[in-house]
Amino acid sequence: MPINITMPALSPTMEEGNLAKWLVKEGDKVKSGDVIAEIETDKATMEVEAVDEGIIAKIVVPAGTEAVKVNALIAILAEEGEDVAAAAAGGGSSAPKAEAAPAPKAEAAPAPAAAPAAAPAPAAASAAPAASSGERVFASPLARRLAKEAGLDLKAVSGSGPKGRVVKSDVEKAVSTGGAKAAPAPSAAASSAAPAPVLAKGASEEAVLKNFAEGSYELVPHDGMRKTIAKRLQESKQTIPHFYVSVDCELDALMALRAQLNAAAPEKDGKPAYKLSVNDMVIKALALALRDVPDANVSWTDTNMVKHKHADVGVAVSIPGGLITPIIRKAEEKSLSTISNEMKDLGKRAKDRKLKPEEYQGGTTAVSNMGMMGVKSFSAVVNPPHATILAVGAGEERVVVKKGEMKVANVMTVTLSTDHRCVDGALGAELLGAFKRYIENPMGMLV
Repeated sequence: MPINITMPALSPTMEEGNLAKWLVKEGDKVKSGDVIAEIETDKATMEVEAVDEGIIAKIVVPAGTEAVKVNALIAILAEEGEDVAAAAAGGGSSAPKAEAAPAPKAEAAPAPAAAPAAAPAPAAASAAPAASSGERVFASPLARRLAKEAGLDLKAVSGSGPKGRVVKSDVEKAVSTGGAKAAPAPSAAASSAAPAPVLAKGASEEAVLKNFAEGSYELVPHDGMRKTIAKRLQESKQTIPHFYVSVDCELDALMALRAQLNAAAPEKDGKPAYKLSVNDMVIKALALALRDVPDANVSWTDTNMVKHKHADVGVAVSIPGGLITPIIRKAEEKSLSTISNEMKDLGKRAKDRKLKPEEYQGGTTAVSNMGMMGVKSFSAVVNPPHATILAVGAGEERVVVKKGEMKVANVMTVTLSTDHRCVDGALGAELLGAFKRYIENPMGMLV
């Protein structure tokens, strides 16, 4: 019987995607796990695996097609021994459906710093047992990943896919109906926030263009990343009551320690094992400050305050056309050298668009550093579901007064933007004070 291959949901928020490239053609034989296509969303370009074995009988959606809805039919697979022509003619909405699953390796496409995605919130799950104890459970890679995130035992889920394979819809049904043992995914509470409001539209193109002489401009269509940036930033400003706290931090002790640590770096493959930047130390200081002031390491929902157990710090990285925020997980537990090397790797792969979704989705706070661009100070926009974001300005020599005397010191201005629904003024000031202490007494980051 022909098997339908449908447009997969590659992220919790995905509604449609672009079928960028087919890596197979009609008549090709594929087996489970083979990469068959590349799908673009507003956040990533991901390779998609075949779930079942068979022959590509028909490619329904050609490469380059944009705005293909999730679960739309994109290809038909003939099972082994099945007549390919008959499968191509007989496939469609009535044929059994097989989901395509994202391969482990993904290429990150542009994603705005203001748009980290929260994972879906699973409830308790149940279904009829699919396999007895010790028996192998047949499930698609996507179903396995969703079950793992939900803490769901796949043996307690009956499969509706070809040959009884557990597919995405089976896991979602099991999670929603309640009964089998399941534990909430780490970001479940964060996703219980109220639905995003309907965003007000800007001025029509016609109303804008009438202000300019014909021929004095060109129209550049918005790509998916830019549309997402616009949507999420507008949502943030419309729903989050921002307030801002700024403080000046002296950098002389930090710069001296940084130089000492870099000089002491052992060599690996003929080059230093690490090279710390000021931004690496900023990430660590913010993570430790959130550890010390846990009431500020939160996310807002309409029913609960989500208190995070670790400081997962997103770091804004500029890429052509927008921003993406790779995340240093559990940054409060990591050494400066580990943070530095992770950040270099994430930053490089962000610019090459090779990040995996889990490497830039989520996080509990963020850092946006424009100091290297000569910016003295600025205010960043909170990235939901975060409650805070730290805007970092340039370090520069300034005159400071110490014990009644004027001295020259390297000073950096930082501004903390907070969600006033869950981080009040005094709490924001306490967090920023803790951050300043680590920056000005950096040895505290080493113990």
